[in-house]
Formats: sequence, C-alpha cells, structure tokens
Amino acid sequence: MEKHHKFSIWYVLLGIWFVLILNNVISSQIGPKQVPYSKFLEQVRADKVKEIAIGKDRITGKMLDDKGSEINFTTVRVSPELAKELQGHEVEFRGEIESTFLRSLFSWMVPIFLFMGVWYFMMKRMGPGQGVMNFAGNKAKIFAEEDIPTRFDDVAGVDEAKEELEEIVQFLRTPEKFSRLGGRMPKGVLLVGPPGTGKTLLSRAVAGEAGVAFFSISGSEFVELFVGMGAARVRDLFKQAREKAPCIVFIDELDALGKARGMSSMGGHDEREQTLQQLLVEMDGFDPRVGVIIMAATNRPEILDAALLRAGRFDRQVLVDKPDLNGRLAILEVHAKRIVLNKDVNLRALAQRTPGLSGADLENILNEGALLAARANRDDVTMADLDEAVDRIVGGLEKKNRVINTEEKKRVAYHETGHALVAAFTPKADKVHKISIIPRGIAALGYTEQRPTEDRYLMSTSELEGKVEVMLGGRVAEQIIFGEGSTGAANDLQRATDLVRAMLTQYGMGTTLGPVTYSRRNQPVFIPQDSAFAPASAEYSEATAAALDDEIRRFMENHEQRVEELLTKHRDLLENIAQRLLSVEVIEGKEFEALIKAEAKGDLPAPPPPPEAETAQETAPEQEA
Repeated sequence: MEKHHKFSIWYVLLGIWFVLILNNVISSQIGPKQVPYSKFLEQVRADKVKEIAIGKDRITGKMLDDKGSEINFTTVRVSPELAKELQGHEVEFRGEIESTFLRSLFSWMVPIFLFMGVWYFMMKRMGPGQGVMNFAGNKAKIFAEEDIPTRFDDVAGVDEAKEELEEIVQFLRTPEKFSRLGGRMPKGVLLVGPPGTGKTLLSRAVAGEAGVAFFSISGSEFVELFVGMGAARVRDLFKQAREKAPCIVFIDELDALGKARGMSSMGGHDEREQTLQQLLVEMDGFDPRVGVIIMAATNRPEILDAALLRAGRFDRQVLVDKPDLNGRLAILEVHAKRIVLNKDVNLRALAQRTPGLSGADLENILNEGALLAARANRDDVTMADLDEAVDRIVGGLEKKNRVINTEEKKRVAYHETGHALVAAFTPKADKVHKISIIPRGIAALGYTEQRPTEDRYLMSTSELEGKVEVMLGGRVAEQIIFGEGSTGAANDLQRATDLVRAMLTQYGMGTTLGPVTYSRRNQPVFIPQDSAFAPASAEYSEATAAALDDEIRRFMENHEQRVEELLTKHRDLLENIAQRLLSVEVIEGKEFEALIKAEAKGDLPAPPPPPEAETAQETAPEQEA
C-alpha cells in the first residue's frame, strides 16, 4: 500500500533554527578575529595596524600579530575620552554591542507564525478536499464502519429490495462463499425508485450490516467549471476506495452525472461527458474481488446512458417503489418508536388513509402530528393530530384567517358536495373519507378526500370513467344550483381532460382512434410530469389530432350529461348535505354514509341552521322637504 507523508510546519521551523545556529558557529570560526579595543590602540602605537574601516559601532581591518603574520580583525569602538582615562590606568578594556539576535529573530518570525496560523485555520474551515490546490480531490464523505448505526431493521416497507441487498452484505462478509464456485458479485448495484422511498437509507444499511467503510457523494459534485476536474475526482475516488477496501461507494442522484451522451442541447464533448467516460473506464477495469461495491441511486433511470446499465457495470438494478398497505404500516411502526402516541392511535387506519405516499412522507406525517400535539401542550399524540397532519401534507396548510364571502362559501359547499355524491353513487369509486370547505394550501377553497379500500395497480375503463365523472361533479352541481359554473372547476377540468387524453392516446380505450397508442416518448417513470409543461408531441398527423380533440370533447359532454342526471335525481340530498356543510364546515365519512342511507330510507334529517351572517342595516335616504 502506498504511504502518504503529511506536511508539517514544525519541520520547516526546525530547519530554520538549525541554519541560524550553523551560521553563527561558522561565522565565529572563520570570521575576523575579535580583539579588545585596548589591544587595538596598542597595535596602532606599535605601527602594526595596516588598514582599518571605521563603522558606527565597529572597526575592522588588517594588523600584524605577534608572529608578524597579517590577520583580519574586528573590535568594538569605545568612547575616546573613556579609552584615554582607562589607558592611563593600564586597564585592559573592550567594547560590547548589545545583542539584537532575539529581537531580529522575532521581527520576522512573528509574521511568519501569524501567516501560518491564518492559513491553517482557513484550511481547517474548508475541510478535506477543498483546499486551493486540491481542485482534483473528490468531495466524498467517508464514514468509518463504527460511524454507521443504520441497520436493515431501520428500513421498512421495501422487503424485496432488502432481500436483494442482503446478498451484497454476505459477499462483503464472506467473499469466499461465492468465489469458491467461480462466481463474482455484481460490480454495481443501481437503486431506482421515486423520491423519498429510502434508496440512500438502504445503501447506508448495507454498509452498516456489512461493517465496512462508506463513501457517499452526489453525482453533481463531480462536475466542475474546470475541464478535467470531474474525471480527476472519479480517479481519486476509486483510488481511495481501493485503499479502504472492503467498502461501499454510494453515488446519489446518478442522473446528474450519467445522463445519456448526446442529450445536451449545446452539443460537443463537454466536461460532464468526460466525467461520465472516466466513470465508465473505472468501472469497466474494476476488479470486484478487491471488495469494493459501487452503489448508486436515481429516480430518472430512463435518461441514463446505456453504457452504464450494461452487464459488467451497473449490472443489477433494484426497484425501491412506494410501499403498499403493509409496507406503510411497517414504516409507520418504525418511525412511531420515537413518538409518544396516545392509545387511540390506529396506525393501520392511518396507513389506509395514505395510499401513494412514500416513506419520507409518512415520517413527515408523524413528525407534524408530534408538533401539533406539542403546540397544544398535550402529553401525547392523538389520532386527531395525525389526521390533521395528513390534511396538512396532502391538502396544504389550513387558512383559518382567509375571509370568504357568504355567496362564495355557499358555492364551494355545493361544489364539494357534488364531488362527494358522484363518488358515492358511482360503482367502484373510492369511498369518501372527508368533505371540507375550509381553505387550504395556495388556492384550494375546499376539498373532498377519497380513500381507497385497497391498493390498486390496474384500472379498468369503467373505473377511469368513474374518476372523470367525480371530477366533473363539482362543476355540474354549481350549474344545477346557480345556473352557471365558476373558475373553481378549472383544475377539475384540466385533470379530467388529461385523464381522458391518456385513455385515448396511451391506453387504447377510445372508439375513434382504435387500439393504437400515441403517447410521448421518454416519459419520466417515477416523477409525475405536469402536462402544462410537457413538450408538444408530433407523433401523429393533424387529422388524427383533430379526431382526438373531437372524441375528447364528446367523451366529456356525454359523462357531464350522466353526472347532471345523477345529481338532479338526488337534488334534495345535494342541498341537504351542502347546507349541513355550510353549518359545520367538515363532514366525516361516517356521517356522509349515514346521510346516504337515510335518503335511501326516505328519512333524511333536516340540516342544521346555517350560521348567522352579518347583515348591514339599510337606511332609507332622507327625502327633501
């Protein structure tokens, strides 16, 4: 293993001190002879001084010694009056110059020490790999095996991914188990899945279970302004990984580094492509027997370069998907260990209410519930706190101070009741969990929350048509009661139109276009894309586009008519629930189902009186006399 010697300032200081002492010794041995001033005067009177140079404090020159040889001498000047007096009493005397060695030493050593101290402080603040002369050093965070407390028990809801990664742990612990049969472990493991599903947590758990060092770096930290720095950092990273083997190298957000070549709008051979090519070379020439596992995570696998995904590089891909019902329950149980929960908390009911949420979302719900309970000065977290936390995460922050006039509030009540009634009378539609006219988020004046009874992975044509009808229910209810629609249905219309377009162009559920797909290419797999910002598709002709627009319009009109017939049939129930909603603002799912059953029995209770509205007193204008 190559040894690296660290630079130390103490070596420099020791060298300077040695040179000073050596200079002092040499100058005293081979320099001019030091003679007393009285002896100098005697030699002058004896005509033995050949030449002198008179300075401010010293006199140097040449004289004859006792043997008649010429020597160089130096002496320190003494005051002439004092010298005459001392010489009259036959006193041998000489001059001494006050030593300024320490003063001279400190005069240039103190600035050096000050400069070195400032330099050392700045280097410490920058951290490793960030110095001025260390652009090419990688910025990976290195965790020793004892610094990684994460284990597989801390990861829940992704059992299949954990089983795949347990084999990596076994290889790092006992590599001979696999090598004796001639097998080798994959050089790279790519974790793919939506954001917040625990890809980084899984990689840390693998390192913690295996008890090896862990290198963590983001894909964006390789690419720099200076050409060649990214490739140099890749080389440095793999060099350090070999020295720390066995270890795990984890590259987060691989799509920032491994985007397919040629996708750049600027074209050319840019710095990112050079960095990617260096990564490909390092992984291709990498020996898996050294005990280094390369792991990476991404939520955009569709844009990765094909060379990264071939066998011999990232030859194993592990899906880390959003959890199902049992997975959400397991995740909630893991995070609930640090939360003080009340006995009334039902984690299974909470898991049933949160379909489609990731592990990070579920942890955030428990944290928000704890914050709400602390804000109310309670000793534990209740189910009401968690329900409010779900509403905050899904619907947004409650706008208690937003002032809505009576007419708008009435329109919102009928709008949300229309959604709920269509969902209640549409087969296979999700059950209504809550109806609210309390404003939330940025623009939501109310919302109707539906909760599926089970996780669904496939949807039929009738189920999708039911979703479209539920979205149209609010607009149709406004038209029935008020005779016209409003801007509050804009988002419903947009989502309904997008769903119908997907049914016709992607799922082949139309009658005009037939069983043909016209979907856009290279769609994000795990990140939903807003159709308003999606690039326009040119995969079909203008005639097909016109036929598609016509069928979408007819589809929406036909289902709008069906919704209108449904709500007209149940208009009394519509008005009853809307009036009740105006009074209480929130209707839970159980109360809503009870009203549906009461209407079927013909025993619908009268709605509570609406809250008293402030009315301005009208005054008649004064008539002129």
